[in-house]
Amino acid sequence: GANVRITGQEASQTDETYRLVTGKTSVVRNHYNALRFEAGEESGLRRKLKMEARVYDDGVAFRYVVPDQPAMREFRLANEATEFRISKDATTYALVLPHFRTMYESEFLKLPASAFANANGLSRKVLIGLPLLMEVPGVGWMAITEADMRGYAAMYLVNPAPEWGGHYFESRVAPGDDPDVVVSGSLPHHSPWRVLLVGDQPGKLIESNIITSLNPDCALKDTSWIHGGLTAWDWWSGSVGPDGKAAFTTNTMKYYVDFAAKSGFPYMLIDAGWSAPNDITRMNGKVDVPEVVRYAAGKNVKVWIWLTYKLADAQMQEAFPLYEKWGVAGLKIDFVERDDQKGIEFYYRAAETAAAHHLMLDFHGPTKPTGIDRTYPNILGYEAVLGMEQSRAGAGDNPEHRLTLPFTRMVAGRMDYTPGGFDNVTRDEFIPRAPHPMVMGTRAQQLAMYAVYEAPFQMVSDTPKAYEDQPAFEFIKHCPTSWDETRVLNGEPGEYVTIARRKGNEWFLGSMTNWTPRESDIPLSFLPRGRYTAEIYADADDAAQRPKNVRITRQTVDSSMTLKPKLAPGGGYAVRFVPAGR
Repeated sequence: GANVRITGQEASQTDETYRLVTGKTSVVRNHYNALRFEAGEESGLRRKLKMEARVYDDGVAFRYVVPDQPAMREFRLANEATEFRISKDATTYALVLPHFRTMYESEFLKLPASAFANANGLSRKVLIGLPLLMEVPGVGWMAITEADMRGYAAMYLVNPAPEWGGHYFESRVAPGDDPDVVVSGSLPHHSPWRVLLVGDQPGKLIESNIITSLNPDCALKDTSWIHGGLTAWDWWSGSVGPDGKAAFTTNTMKYYVDFAAKSGFPYMLIDAGWSAPNDITRMNGKVDVPEVVRYAAGKNVKVWIWLTYKLADAQMQEAFPLYEKWGVAGLKIDFVERDDQKGIEFYYRAAETAAAHHLMLDFHGPTKPTGIDRTYPNILGYEAVLGMEQSRAGAGDNPEHRLTLPFTRMVAGRMDYTPGGFDNVTRDEFIPRAPHPMVMGTRAQQLAMYAVYEAPFQMVSDTPKAYEDQPAFEFIKHCPTSWDETRVLNGEPGEYVTIARRKGNEWFLGSMTNWTPRESDIPLSFLPRGRYTAEIYADADDAAQRPKNVRITRQTVDSSMTLKPKLAPGGGYAVRFVPAGR
């Protein structure tokens, strides 16, 4: 207003590095120019507001800061009306949601930004969840998301333009139990960073580390107990035992432990059904968790267990120390379904309490990731995605959707999609079912997901029998889940993607396509000097009709060479590069 003036500003530059315990890279360069300015009222209460902005090579971020001041000690925020105005009508890949209480498990729809304008009251009927990916004609690619959430609530977007021609978005902050107040607290206080990732190619957004860079550094003194890795998992396949029948029992869980041990996995996850209905400190008699943990320890496997959000929220102070005593390694906390201020605070409180008892975390039914895993690296997983579990109930998990995810949901961070289905079928053969679920697309595409999808705690979702005597399983067994380096070699949302990731001196590559068969060239210029043995897992010549068939070959390669894969409909291509002579 007329009573407000800019009262000060300060520019600075930062160029530093930090390490991540798990994720898509191990060392991050945090290089940006910053501007901080303060505005204040010239009369009356003389309230003050600061704004901070950072400019990176691959994006921009800004946030609001309400400093400590004589006229205010506390605040109650009714709304935040940040606007994102686009110079042209962009093509969006939008996560359209019906309300604020959500698990972020919807498809990303490819629509013009103007299609969300408030004609006929549309913006009062739908919300757009973050991240929002956009291609601006003649400009490039951009994604809107947020980072460093503590003390606030999640941001959603609407297009309030009164007619179809409008192409801008306005923020809506998730309300709590009081619909008139979205955030409250004491001063000083700041909003999350509002982040705009930019790139001339959509893959540049996947490579960006801005979101973790905008979060506080690691809050844990000791992280030596935190390790990512592959995990056996009973739920997706229906807790099917060695006889092929579903049975949620201690013996079935030991069967999955045996599978993890034989495969070299560090973990086994016991999913829903082990605890008493309203008490996560008591078992219900179906699975003896301490006994499974004891059995697994003898085989060098650690056990995770499933919890529901409501009971974890209510009982963590007594339950988490108990799990540490049992020897449990981690917790999958499910059905959070809220990211209002209370919901956001739960993630931080759970991370802190879990860390105090050496417990790692995987959130399901949660908000999208916002970089908290830099501060609390015991958070290894976030679902917030329409993942492979949905193949048990419908056709939403399909190759086109899978090819949209790396450029949309995964831009925000780690993504527990839960790959590894080995009952691979064509689109016409697919039937939703459980137990023994099917998956659309080729087996080689399932392999490629382990290199394409970022997930430090990565599921191996099918039954042990499904992988028995299957040579293609070797790629999964050897694929790391945390990386030293990530490079996106090509890609188009919903169409195709190729990502190469390095762990130590080995590289792993995954390439995937939608229902369109493709031939492509993949230059190996990302490889360092020297010769490598490439273990190649490709769609077989008949994979369009028999999606389970994988052609496995080995050849010696170097950085001057180009691979020329042929991907079947819904197909994939996975390669492990090992220095020659090893």
